[in-house]
Amino acid sequence: MDIEVLGALAVRENDVSIVPTAPKPRQVLALLALHADHVVPVGSLVEELWGAKVPRSARTTLQTYILQLRDLIEQALAHGEGGAAGNAKDVLATVPGGYRLNTLGGTVDYRQFATLAAVGYRAMDAEDFVGAARALAKALALWNGPALTDIPVGLRIGMEARRLEETRLCALDQRIEADLKLGRHRELLPELTVLVNQHRMHESLHGQFMLALHRSGRRGEALDVYQRLRTTLVTELGLEPSPALARLQRSILMARHEAPHGPSPSAPRLVARTG
Repeated sequence: MDIEVLGALAVRENDVSIVPTAPKPRQVLALLALHADHVVPVGSLVEELWGAKVPRSARTTLQTYILQLRDLIEQALAHGEGGAAGNAKDVLATVPGGYRLNTLGGTVDYRQFATLAAVGYRAMDAEDFVGAARALAKALALWNGPALTDIPVGLRIGMEARRLEETRLCALDQRIEADLKLGRHRELLPELTVLVNQHRMHESLHGQFMLALHRSGRRGEALDVYQRLRTTLVTELGLEPSPALARLQRSILMARHEAPHGPSPSAPRLVARTG
């Protein structure tokens, strides 16, 4: 079974989709897919589907959704070699206290992402910036939009989606950092222009944008980025920018007016405040 959650939900057996059209069975499949090969307790599924307003028929209704998913799995298994139907209960197993979706050696995109991102982080630690940029770019290419963008979101899926988004932002931050180390500041400007508008209080991205602008000879614009971020932070959170970002702003302010030549030091490491 192959699973994709980094974008729209896709779950395939023998290249046949088993994603139902009805919203609540899709939620059940999504939560099982997020914890593939691990037990998802019945209570977690019930909480995801109904929140605090749990109907008396919740467990019976959940069992109906599981049966619907197994029907889809069985139809997909029938497309295997020789047309053998297989056993849907082996794929979507009932276990003590819950259910488990077994991948049986299939691919899971969020695991591929984590593996590639880890390679990139190790390369960054080793100052192999070419290798880091390459591995992190491959990891980020697995994303096709916000995680589970087409799924109704309850408490459990919402938490997992936010967690996955944070891992994406961490990988993106490090990939941009690697590109800055490699002197790719001009190439980064269009991407960073979009990112700082999407993440209006993310200090690390703003610092990287400031540095890329400054290195591209656009010192005034780099300082404008700082002022816009400071206004947003003060107005919406009552906070000043971090000391690291303030130091970067002062270093740009005190720099010569002409564009920097050759490699220049990276921005100080910043603790991101997202919003």
